[in-house]
Amino acid sequence: MNQIVPSTSKRNSQEVASTEDHEEFVTMFIEGQMFGIPVLMVQDVLGPQKITRIPLAPPEVAGSLNLRGRIVTAIDVRLRLRLPKKQEQGESMSVVVDLKGELYSLRVDSVGEVLSLPAAKFERNPPTLDPLWREFSTGIYRLDGKLLVVLDVPRLLDFTKAEAN
Repeated sequence: MNQIVPSTSKRNSQEVASTEDHEEFVTMFIEGQMFGIPVLMVQDVLGPQKITRIPLAPPEVAGSLNLRGRIVTAIDVRLRLRLPKKQEQGESMSVVVDLKGELYSLRVDSVGEVLSLPAAKFERNPPTLDPLWREFSTGIYRLDGKLLVVLDVPRLLDFTKAEAN
């Protein structure tokens, strides 16, 4: 009575393929520019936090914070992307990511929503994208008058190149 019958309908197979061909990103905003990181990398989204400065750390390292008993390194993404310092000291938000077992807080102006985007619409970095942004990006999505820059989190958190210069 409860038999599973494989569907031979072309429409159903396309629907399955279309859901598998999407990528999900948590969107963040800095200076009005939309950035995204893969949703599976995100551990937490935090409001304003008390951050303790770390002596002798690079300027992009805002400091550290305590997240449920774990020490998390806070990175100012604005400074990492060489954007101007925020004029007003408004409240910034943080997206906590896990990279190789370490937690990092990516400080941004605001956090948007989770977007599910078709993989077919993904584009490599255009030559007109700022060279530094190209270094920290895997590519872009063109969305209704906006550009979503997909951040390469491991590269963004790799400070060895900066230290070598």
